[in-house]
Amino acid sequence: MKLKDLAERLGLSPTTVSRALNGYPEVNEKTRQRVLEVARQFDYRPNASARRLATGRAGAIGAVLPTNRNLLVDPHFVEFLAGIGERLVEDEIDIVLSPTTGDDEMASYRRMAAGTRVDAIILSSPMVDDPRVPLLLKLGFPFVIHGRTGEKAAAHAWLDIDNEGGFRHATNHLLDLGHERIGLINGELRFTYAIYREGGYREALRSRGIEADPRLMANGTMTDEFGYRATQRFLAEQPPPTAIVVGSMMLALGAFRALRSAGLELGKDVSIIAHDDVFPFLNADRMVPPMSTTRSSIRSAGTRVAEIAIDLLTGHPPARLQELWPVDLVIRGSTGPAPGR
Repeated sequence: MKLKDLAERLGLSPTTVSRALNGYPEVNEKTRQRVLEVARQFDYRPNASARRLATGRAGAIGAVLPTNRNLLVDPHFVEFLAGIGERLVEDEIDIVLSPTTGDDEMASYRRMAAGTRVDAIILSSPMVDDPRVPLLLKLGFPFVIHGRTGEKAAAHAWLDIDNEGGFRHATNHLLDLGHERIGLINGELRFTYAIYREGGYREALRSRGIEADPRLMANGTMTDEFGYRATQRFLAEQPPPTAIVVGSMMLALGAFRALRSAGLELGKDVSIIAHDDVFPFLNADRMVPPMSTTRSSIRSAGTRVAEIAIDLLTGHPPARLQELWPVDLVIRGSTGPAPGR
């Protein structure tokens, strides 16, 4: 079926049908849904090349890949990218990854914005004063951030999870169980998600009259090895922590390994709550004991970020494309009352 045939069946002009299929805001929602329903019914797929000629778009969303960060072996980035791809493939939109060395990253964004290969850019791992944001705003190029910067009144599109609320809730749960010596294994503090998580942890302790102990706080890369070494350091303190809040399931694997090496039982001698990005290969339910988690799917976030990028390209105001997702606390066998309770 051609576009003209679809338009005749709907009793609409080809222009209206094309705009409805491409998400233009001037087509009302009722008409758009009718067009999409009939298009699905007859398995109509617009020709990608013709659509690019009609819209003047490249039909691709871009992201910069710093080669010095090994992102392609980072499960967080891979899952996020998979979520983006799941949504973009529906509209036959490509992902363009632009590799760069760390010193040349800003030049890569300038090059992508000045070229014709991509229509928008997705940013990840934002920092408090992230230089990429003012650059892309100055260039007037569409972008969406997975996460937030330190700006209070940001005029750009973003999607983030409530890292502060999630870690406050997790720490409060451990406090309710009688734990007072609670450690925190977190990401690098140059990233805003880590700052928000530490803020939630500190706030929960402060609300119970407990001052956060710097000796029970560790910041580093989200790896099994860092989780192992941080937990070893915590256990050498006197007295050691009876509970730990951990920034990822990868860190939690290392923490679990350190506890077993020390002859300690998870959920009895030491409790752990880890953040779970919902990796298909690392199921918190199937650990022994099952891991208590703050839970939010990074793959789902990637899918939604892709949708927001598409919304930007169809005329939605960036300041209205801002979402903060709640984080679920799922209690399983890795948490229990403080020893002696």
